Amino acid sequence: MDAATQIDGQDIGRPKAPEPARRARLLRILRNVLIAIVLVVFTVWLVLFITKGRFLKHPFERVASSAAGRPVSVGGDFQLYFAPLRIKFLAEGLNVGNPDWAGRPQMFAAKRIEARIAPLSLLFGRKRAYSLDLQGGRVDLEWDKAHKRNTWTFGSGEGGKPFELPRIDQATITDTRVRYVDPQMPLLADLVVDPVTATDTRIGKAVSVRGEGVLRKTPFRVSARLLSPDATVNRGQNALELTAWAANNQVDVSGTLPSIADFEDVPLKVRARGRDLSELLGIIDVAIPQTRRYALRAQLVKDDESYRFTGMTGTFGQSDLSGTLTVKNAERLRLDAALVTRRLDIIDAAPFIGYNPDIVASKGAVAAAAATGAGAQRVLPDAALPVETMQRFDAGLDWKIGVIRSRNVPVQDIALTLSLDRGRLALSPLTFSMARGDVASDLVFDTRQRPSAVSYDIRLKSTPMGRLLAGYGIAESGTTGTIHGRIKLAGRGDTIHDSLASSSGRIAFVMPRGAVWTRNVQLAELDLGTFASKMFQGKLKTPVELNCGLVAFTVRGGTAAADPILIDTSKNVIAGRGGFSFDTEAVDMAFRADGKKFSLFSGQSPVGIGGHFAKPSLQVVSPELLGRAGIGLGIAVAATPVAGLLAFVDVGDAKSAACGPVLAGATAKAQRTSKGKPRDDVGSGKAGKID
Repeated sequence: MDAATQIDGQDIGRPKAPEPARRARLLRILRNVLIAIVLVVFTVWLVLFITKGRFLKHPFERVASSAAGRPVSVGGDFQLYFAPLRIKFLAEGLNVGNPDWAGRPQMFAAKRIEARIAPLSLLFGRKRAYSLDLQGGRVDLEWDKAHKRNTWTFGSGEGGKPFELPRIDQATITDTRVRYVDPQMPLLADLVVDPVTATDTRIGKAVSVRGEGVLRKTPFRVSARLLSPDATVNRGQNALELTAWAANNQVDVSGTLPSIADFEDVPLKVRARGRDLSELLGIIDVAIPQTRRYALRAQLVKDDESYRFTGMTGTFGQSDLSGTLTVKNAERLRLDAALVTRRLDIIDAAPFIGYNPDIVASKGAVAAAAATGAGAQRVLPDAALPVETMQRFDAGLDWKIGVIRSRNVPVQDIALTLSLDRGRLALSPLTFSMARGDVASDLVFDTRQRPSAVSYDIRLKSTPMGRLLAGYGIAESGTTGTIHGRIKLAGRGDTIHDSLASSSGRIAFVMPRGAVWTRNVQLAELDLGTFASKMFQGKLKTPVELNCGLVAFTVRGGTAAADPILIDTSKNVIAGRGGFSFDTEAVDMAFRADGKKFSLFSGQSPVGIGGHFAKPSLQVVSPELLGRAGIGLGIAVAATPVAGLLAFVDVGDAKSAACGPVLAGATAKAQRTSKGKPRDDVGSGKAGKID
């Protein structure tokens, strides 16, 4: 037997190899493998360095096309090698295709591109290029209609990652253009990058971008500068200055960006100015009333689909404006705003009812109404609601206005809540204070119905008449009467004029007990005797007691008929007949006063109001008064001059009004005398055609 004895198939007598020898053998094997790898890498590096990697052109095209999911081709020279440890990439006539859904065939094209790339950055972290030389670059950046895919996200394009530049230490860029398309806005921008030249490893000057495009349907121009471009290409902080011009507006944007294309959650300063704020918002298909020249500034932060403007301050016309605005560019565009105006000029308020404020300021309300399409001498605007635009976006507005700057309209403390939902515009509530009285209203313009269904509900709380009418030559002194009422109308039409011209409803203003300056009442009554007597006695400002009064109209098909006009004072009863037309704006009314006491020199004939809203006329010398004068002249000739005065004597037989129905705003049929009998001097609440 051998010295090594086998027991159960195992060698028990042969000595084992020492452990250090085995370890040495493994180290030799590892060393040889590493040397082989180094030799292979060196050989590859040497081959690439000598050949400049030109033979990799076609493999590069195949691999890149497969990875990108789109065609990649190089039309001219191609180099890909280590020089010495940095990857050098050079391609002439490089073309990277677009996905099939894109509008253009190429996402990127360059006459020549040369770069030094950090090798490990291709595997880990952010891509880094030590240098970039780009000549004749053409970049096409485009989103799909659903805003879920874009051309710069390779592969399937799903997810639509934000555009991100690699880190670039030095850059030389010439003859390069960038095209950006976002169908959701929709936005098309065609930009030119002015030449960028590296100096001493730094760009050394601002990078300028200029170009033009179309936002929705509005052309625009843009000019931008990157004030710290070295920090930009290194994805550091970059100071941006951008100015855009569109539709007679200029918008300036400035701020600090973390990268050239990263605007998300970045606060930017925005300043906008122009001749009309409605032209600016009209760019994004948002309809607001016209304004005079405006200047606004705010801070803008983009958050996904929302653009938030905060800290907004500025002016429009002679009025101030501050607050916040959020624009959400989702499936349906939506605006939400909370605004404050300390002083609103009455001319700047004119557009809210359809007037052009510049025309109001220069030529007056009648000319402004005519400019909307209304007929001659009309004041109701005939400008059509922007129905199509109103149905394309939604909005919410909370607007507080301190005071309206006006000589004749004492209005202050306005609070407006606006809601626009798929074409239904509601101003509800709209409240304001007027001469110590409060007005609350609800106005609805529903363009979803054709023509638009419009409703007006305006409620006036108790308001001093002296303060209310002070701007129209009515003195406050001696006038303590108040007035309250309601206007409730509903009509159809796409303009204020058309909706009122077709409206039906009721208008009623009630005057409770109070005192009114004597001259105001006596002139309306045309009681010349009392007026002259008080004038010579120095008692012209002696108050006349008002027991109750009602000025009411029933409106049918745009025609308002007095229903009734009845005012009871301590000395007289004033009744009115007639009415007016919202369609033609013609006025045909007559007021007549009967004395409760004997009065000499009383005309006892109606005082008429005719003409139109724009130019009403007071008819003091009525046919009845001329008739009385003729009768008086006849008596004077036949008898004595003193007897002729009998034609102007008021015997004082007026029947006092029952104030209950008056204060309740009841119709003419419900009015009674103080003795409970139906009145026969207040009409029927119906009117014929008013031309």
